[in-house]
Amino acid sequence: MRRFLFFALILPASVFAQVEDEHGVAYEWIEVQLKGIRVDFARPPIHARNLYHVSLAMYDAWATYDDVAETVLLGKTLHGYTAEFDGISEAILPFLDIPSARKEAVSYAAYRVLTHRYASSPGVVTAQARFDSLFTANGFDPSLTSTNYVNGSPAALGNYIAEQVIAFGIQDGANEVFDYQNLYYEPFNDQLVVSDPGNPTIADPNRWQPLAISGFVDQSGQVLDSSPPFQSPEWGWVAPFALEDDQMAVYERDGETWPTWLDPGSPVYIGGDQPADIDSMYKHHFAMVSIWQSHHDPYNGVMIDVSPANIGNASEFPETLAEYGAFYNYLEGGDSGTGHDLNPITGLAYEEQLVPLGDYTRILAEFWADGPDSETPPGHWFSILNEVMEYPEFTYEWMGEGSEIDPLEYEVKAYLTLGGAVHDAAIAAWSVKGYYDYVRPVSAIRYMAGQGQSSDPALPSFSPNGIPLYPGLIELIDDTDSLAGPGGENIGKIKVYTWQGPDYIETFEDDNGLDVPVDTTGNISGVGWILAENWWPYQRPSFVTPPFAGYVSGHSTFSRAAAEVLTAITGDPFFPGGMGEFVCPQDDFLVFEVGPSIDVTLQWATYYDASDQCSLSRIWGGIHPVTDDIRGRQMGIVCGTQSVELSNAYFDGSINNTCGFGPYGGCLGDLDGDNEQTVEDVLFMLANFGHIGPHPADIDLDDLVGTTDLLILLGIYGCECP
Repeated sequence: MRRFLFFALILPASVFAQVEDEHGVAYEWIEVQLKGIRVDFARPPIHARNLYHVSLAMYDAWATYDDVAETVLLGKTLHGYTAEFDGISEAILPFLDIPSARKEAVSYAAYRVLTHRYASSPGVVTAQARFDSLFTANGFDPSLTSTNYVNGSPAALGNYIAEQVIAFGIQDGANEVFDYQNLYYEPFNDQLVVSDPGNPTIADPNRWQPLAISGFVDQSGQVLDSSPPFQSPEWGWVAPFALEDDQMAVYERDGETWPTWLDPGSPVYIGGDQPADIDSMYKHHFAMVSIWQSHHDPYNGVMIDVSPANIGNASEFPETLAEYGAFYNYLEGGDSGTGHDLNPITGLAYEEQLVPLGDYTRILAEFWADGPDSETPPGHWFSILNEVMEYPEFTYEWMGEGSEIDPLEYEVKAYLTLGGAVHDAAIAAWSVKGYYDYVRPVSAIRYMAGQGQSSDPALPSFSPNGIPLYPGLIELIDDTDSLAGPGGENIGKIKVYTWQGPDYIETFEDDNGLDVPVDTTGNISGVGWILAENWWPYQRPSFVTPPFAGYVSGHSTFSRAAAEVLTAITGDPFFPGGMGEFVCPQDDFLVFEVGPSIDVTLQWATYYDASDQCSLSRIWGGIHPVTDDIRGRQMGIVCGTQSVELSNAYFDGSINNTCGFGPYGGCLGDLDGDNEQTVEDVLFMLANFGHIGPHPADIDLDDLVGTTDLLILLGIYGCECP
């Protein structure tokens, strides 16, 4: 039986006209949202939330008409917010065109949420024009703003759902009303002026340091007068989708409270009372970032097979810091992946693709950086999902089982699951970023270089907090060195063999006032010896490093969560056909430099391979050390798998059959502690009826075993214990 059915006039087909294709309308709304993200500020947690809320609105609009699926927000209490909802008699079912009503309600819900969320975007004119165009192309009228769905209008239902999602967002902890501003976070370190040598302003090399960049350009290409503040350090307060209350720890720091989800434990630190092995790992982990940037030379003759025959299929993630060395190739780059012997779909071996290592590493750093003019990491995975649904081999079998379902049904379910996963990934990762407030490589490497070297007390410039030496990669400058300086002022300093930085690239100023590379083959910075005090990540000089703490990597958390979702909802870890691809044409892909030097095609056998490659890209890009990476991936696994489990509980209607946890722990309604909810529990409550004070049968915690407790127990009787 359908829970909610209402009257809808049978309107001409033109009213529901849509560009004919193989997709449902939800696909089109996500596509237009991704375009909206590309012209907005680059704020990954906020865009993850927006993607989730638009997906939630579309799913609830669809599920309202289903006789099995349960809605998420509509008619429910969600994280302290109740969306009131009254159903309509199913006597009007004969008058209802369900497919058309669903399409209309989904469109109105998506349109209203998108219009609200991107109203203050710097690209609002462009974004809103796209929203309006899609809406009217489908035959819908923006002037229909009624939320009185009782009259049977799918438009009013969509408007009502959007109104409820928007109202929920006002109180979900994101501080949307005040444009997501931070309420109490303050940076511990003074700004690092990146254009000046060294790092003289850092007070604590274990804490995040803001950067002073004139004309900062964020990952979406938006030009700001100055570097933005730490983005969303208090995001742990935001209401999640599938994360559970017992997965949040509450800590105190700097006199403030920090809710921290899926706490991975402390990162590695330097100095103070740190154990020697942890202190050493800090130094070696950050030094490795500079070493990997020595791979960015496409003309050094080093070639690599970047096909799935050689890339991907990595071993299990290291569980301890001591195991990191076996997972990563410290000097040559990459991880323990051995590739795949055969394409399981075709039964054939993957074809070798030899390319310069320097092209591959630079492409990864830019492709997965999601900038400029991109949809940020959570949006990137929505884009990948949409591309997967474009593959000829793709089928609409939910979880890879049963017969194919309607495209719109598949889309709203897929988007809710993926949206919930990346939303939770943002909450978890940014809650950790806010609490641990961990340093980025540009600050740490320059700090250590300023201290000296930590490898040999018998050599010059020794300091316990110095950078470790590696012959041919990190060395001391002596009086015979070309970097010694005209007066020998650099003798005893540290030099690194790495990417040389933006000063070595010939640029010109474009119409937006941005410095872009002159479009000439070979216009690259290249790799060479530079003063370590001038070290740069492989990024634009107008960006340098994201404006928030490093630990844990948001890219790693988002990507692994998304890979878990795509693997589950397609029922296959492999891309359709056994391989996903992205073509990077010669001299027509890179943004920081001109390149690649030859045509290169990124290839992935599985969603996990793509996720792992994204994680590695942040090390090659100079943005994260390995500690940020692995623990982010591990958190992503939890976010992705829990989103799949909860979403499926909504889809199959079993969500209301789960008891949840009682006020004293254990299963709600299991009063006698046998982990089952039976008639014995009802008898137990009746035997203790009227008891005053704390008691297992006092479900509502009012210190009285009374009528309310009995009604609650009877209302949930028969549910399954978690």
